[in-house]
Amino acid sequence: MGRLTWRTSSYTSNGANCVEVGLGGDAVAVRDSKAPEHGVLRFSEARWRDFLGALRGAVNDR
Repeated sequence: MGRLTWRTSSYTSNGANCVEVGLGGDAVAVRDSKAPEHGVLRFSEARWRDFLGALRGAVNDR
């Protein structure tokens, strides 16, 4: 995984209590914004798209 560009949700206030998503390379990385030194979860781009699709479906079903 190459150099990542990290971002937090626009719904986050000052980056507190949120996850950060790192984009770059051939995978998507996720880390805790409060403790980024505690590790990173990595997902393939396909799995990340599946996750986001499922999340959007769950939100739309509310």
